[in-house]
Amino acid sequence: MKFHSTAIMLLASSSTCLAFVSSPPSFLRHVAAPRHFLPPSAEVLGIRHRRHAPSLTSLSMSTASPTADPSKFFTEDAYTEAAFSSILQLTTVAESYGSQSVEPSMLAEVLLNPSKFGGGGEGPSGAARDVTEKILNAAGVDLPRLRRDLDAHMAKIPRASESSNKNMSRTLSRVLGEAQSVQRTLGDSYVSVEALVLALAKEDRDFCVPALKKQEVKYDAVLAAVQKHRSDVGPADSRGSESTYDALMKYGRDLTQAAREGKLDPVIGRDEETRRAIQILSRRSKNNPILLGDPGTGKTAVAEGIAQRMVAGDVPDGLQAPCKLVALDMGALIAGAKMRGEFEERLRAVLEEVTKSDGEIVLFIDEIHTVVGAGAAGGAMDASNLLKPALARGELRCIGATTMNEYRQYVEKDKALERRFQQVIVDQPSPEDTVSILRGLKPRYELHHGVRIRDEALLAAAKLSHRYIPDRFLPDKAIDLVDEACAKLKNELTSKPTALDEVDRKVIQLEMEKLSLESDYGDMEYDDTKSTGRLRTIIDQLADLRKTQSALTARWMAERGGVDQITELKQRIDQVQLDIENAERDYELNKAAELKYSVLPELASQLQALEMDREVAAGEDGAVRDEEATSDRLLRDEVVAEDISEVVASWTGIPAEKMMSSERDRILSMDKKLAERVIGQDEAIQNVVDAILRSRAGLNDPSKPISSQIFLGPTGVGKTELCKALSEFMFDTEEAIIRIDMSEYMEKHTVSRLVGAPPGYVGVSHLLHALLFFHHCFYLSPALNVFSSHPEK
Repeated sequence: MKFHSTAIMLLASSSTCLAFVSSPPSFLRHVAAPRHFLPPSAEVLGIRHRRHAPSLTSLSMSTASPTADPSKFFTEDAYTEAAFSSILQLTTVAESYGSQSVEPSMLAEVLLNPSKFGGGGEGPSGAARDVTEKILNAAGVDLPRLRRDLDAHMAKIPRASESSNKNMSRTLSRVLGEAQSVQRTLGDSYVSVEALVLALAKEDRDFCVPALKKQEVKYDAVLAAVQKHRSDVGPADSRGSESTYDALMKYGRDLTQAAREGKLDPVIGRDEETRRAIQILSRRSKNNPILLGDPGTGKTAVAEGIAQRMVAGDVPDGLQAPCKLVALDMGALIAGAKMRGEFEERLRAVLEEVTKSDGEIVLFIDEIHTVVGAGAAGGAMDASNLLKPALARGELRCIGATTMNEYRQYVEKDKALERRFQQVIVDQPSPEDTVSILRGLKPRYELHHGVRIRDEALLAAAKLSHRYIPDRFLPDKAIDLVDEACAKLKNELTSKPTALDEVDRKVIQLEMEKLSLESDYGDMEYDDTKSTGRLRTIIDQLADLRKTQSALTARWMAERGGVDQITELKQRIDQVQLDIENAERDYELNKAAELKYSVLPELASQLQALEMDREVAAGEDGAVRDEEATSDRLLRDEVVAEDISEVVASWTGIPAEKMMSSERDRILSMDKKLAERVIGQDEAIQNVVDAILRSRAGLNDPSKPISSQIFLGPTGVGKTELCKALSEFMFDTEEAIIRIDMSEYMEKHTVSRLVGAPPGYVGVSHLLHALLFFHHCFYLSPALNVFSSHPEK
């Protein structure tokens, strides 16, 4: 091993065994790449591997414990990844505190506060911190107090002159030697974080031992906590052992806990699908439902509905508490698994945790087709093969969700995996059912955005999304419309009103003009000249505008304050209702009764009074509408049907006024409107109008085009003009026309430009791409000549 900018030497000192001279200071990270970081004395002696250093122990017996093996203090393969990452940061800690020696308290600082030194909350450093906190909590240690004591201790460390020499103290040598002894006691293959914690609790007499004694925590309590922890997770038999601890907490989300905290949206409908899934989960074997349906139809909502029923106790005995539903995140499970076998180790830890629960954990895997082939790089087994045995035996209850296309493409091909799941089809709800779903979600969106949603907006969302957004599915697209309309209105509420903004800009404009005139005529006395007259006019206008500005600002703040008060009360009511549910569930009946019959009615009456004040101001609910007062309101906090149509217009390009106008009246007067623009083509106009009337009456096939018309005639009689007039009438623009000239497809191979390339080839598809992005349009072929294109087309 050759070092250019880093020198490693042995210092013959009575108090120091190993000294590190490094430039740059973080040399430990640089020399860790060869996987065997040698002790400095071994490097000086020319030793290349720890098995070639039999005499090293005798050189360092003055500082290391008799049972310790100093050659393994800094050997990467001797530690787990989390433990070695903590060792690597020791010199960084010493440099940050300006210390000449590396002390055990610095190791405690790395284990408790890795983020101070670039360790962050993820990866091996985060895993080391999590394990340390779990063990100390179980031992009865007050962690905030321990961190305060550690900060005070580290502040007292004497600072040495700047030097790159970092000496390992005798105490740290004893701690690392004790960690090796603990490793053998625990039956581990590697020195783990638990071993470091126990070694600190026993050998660090400068900080850890006195700090624990101060909190009346003995070494035996820490040892018992480690033994209890190991009884759950097993020995550290791999370098990534800490990353598999509490695997479900790291790679999953407890849906039952989220439902208990009120973080899940209510599930309206889907009763049949939910009952079917619960029925499959109650089977003895192959008790794994898979939810199949188009994107946005509510597959994940069915799983969340099951979690809510489990919390409410509305499930069979096999799914009652303490049973819980955990959503497994396959992306988090795969992310960062660089070494071969690391992904399998994580998944195996998850499966073991589920299996040990004895049926108390139900897994939910969204996009379950991703488990087919996941982690199979380099010839390793994929996730599906690891799941199959547990799925077949009934040891693992799993709910899967995927689309029908991905199910056919990935899962259906693997017959062994397919037979272990039972299908539950989740179809798209009707517009009427979608309205019911939106009404159930309405309070959540009102509470989140701080606005009110009128029922007409919900009806418009279901109707307009079903008609004008055909490439997505209900109820997802209708929910998105309501959400975006609420967000748009909330932005208007939190922004300065248009009327006030215009006054502010006018004031700024006049102020600039006033300054300009005063700079030119500041030394002149006012007289009746044009310039001084203009200056007086500006001063008068500014006085009036500032009065208007003050009045508008006061009204704006008052109206906004009323909206904020209503939002705050709704949030308090929602929290009280959640507390009532939790109290009733925990049989705290006195608390539930107090909240239900004392706190909640008072909050409800306050909310009703505030809303009544706003309704009277707006002239609603039986009050005489004052048009002038209503028009003078600066803020609007209600989402109406027009807001939904504006969002649809921004998505599709169809004018909002066309969507909200009476479809019946427009279609009945269609022939007259077209005849006003295209004169002398009454027969062609009537044929087009009849085709559209048949479509609107529901007499044609909805899976086919509304009509296919061929306009014949010489140039200039109005064939293309009729298409433009029809496009403008239907979509308020002449651009909603897809023009395809058949004379461009004279060769056989040019068919790929029209309908796309055959499988295995790359090509364009002008027609299909245009239809994909423009759902409401006309197709126009200005040169429809069968002889101008290839005959096979």
